[in-house]
Amino acid sequence: MFVAMNAQSGVRSHLISKARSGWSAGVALSALFALSFAGCRHHDFPQYPPNYREYVYAANSGSDTVSVYDVVNVRLDRELPVGKTPVALAASPTRNEVYVVDSGAANALGSITVIDAEHNAVIAAITLRRQPVSIDLDAAGDRAYVANSGSNSISVVDLKARREIAQIGVGEDPVAARLAPDGKTLVVANRQGNSVSLIDPASGRLRAALTGCPGAAGAVILSDSTKAFVPCSTGHQVMVVALAHGAQPDRLEALMDVGRAPLHLALKPDGGEIFASNSLSDSISEIYNSTDEIGDTYTIGAYPVFSLVSADNTLLYVANQHSQEVAIYSIEDGKRTGAIHVGDGPSALAFSAAGHLLFVADRRSGDVAVVRTSLRSLFTLLPAGREPSALVDKAFKLP
Repeated sequence: MFVAMNAQSGVRSHLISKARSGWSAGVALSALFALSFAGCRHHDFPQYPPNYREYVYAANSGSDTVSVYDVVNVRLDRELPVGKTPVALAASPTRNEVYVVDSGAANALGSITVIDAEHNAVIAAITLRRQPVSIDLDAAGDRAYVANSGSNSISVVDLKARREIAQIGVGEDPVAARLAPDGKTLVVANRQGNSVSLIDPASGRLRAALTGCPGAAGAVILSDSTKAFVPCSTGHQVMVVALAHGAQPDRLEALMDVGRAPLHLALKPDGGEIFASNSLSDSISEIYNSTDEIGDTYTIGAYPVFSLVSADNTLLYVANQHSQEVAIYSIEDGKRTGAIHVGDGPSALAFSAAGHLLFVADRRSGDVAVVRTSLRSLFTLLPAGREPSALVDKAFKLP
């Protein structure tokens, strides 16, 4: 009962107010029922040692804040003021820190806000270039690579020294920069440039620029660092790039037809397949990354924008932004097997470290929904700031 009672203390009034405002009485009541039911099934939750801490952070782009959620007790811990228009998050792999990308006001410089996760307090701000929108970290957690869409550049940030140490010019409107697992390639998606830039991180040198990807919107890279996949968000294709190794140079390997306006790619943890969220086709496409073939395309929901695969590689959870649903797709069966009713406008997802909870940022209703993955149902809704648009989980043990 411990988890359910802690969650109830700050949630019942929020759910009831949502119902009274016309959001959905049915969802509020079902969430309250889930809270009560969960109290009888507390053994489904991990047993944490006293020094264990885990938080999920939500970037609220409409209120210039970050909401902090206590995963152990399933409750809102606090809301922190950060920079203007926070849009992206990253958790350090080696330090108890979380980094918030603040896009900034129009024609103004953006920044990174540094949060101390042990105390959930802002401890630093690092000035960047105009309109930063994404962040990726190296394996040591010492360097950050930030795509500055308003400056057509990548900022290289020394996170220990808390300063930008280099700026790399790329294509027009870079919206994502992803570092390969081996640390030897930085893949940059240039949305307005309809291109992909491939950077040598050690030297900052541009190795290659590949065109022909309208609205390049992101990237996933295979664990062996041999290939990158980039969704072409204003078209209907995914670009496949073979990354340089040995004597082989970087090259365009394929352009694969998927649905219309693919916005996001989700890679299975075992690396077997990739799933494209095709926003204007209300579908997902399954990509076999070893053969560059499309398995099939499946109807999934209204305007899918983000998806995650469960740790056991069996289920794909899809946020359908023009709805109040997260769809569930069975990878083995090749079909949609259900949906979870959450808040309005689900747009980002994050699993807890143990995978027993799925957090959903509901952009329109200003909630974060908490889903119990064992039951595939809504557990509770927690208040957020305006327009929560990104989530990240950080788990650690105190000394």
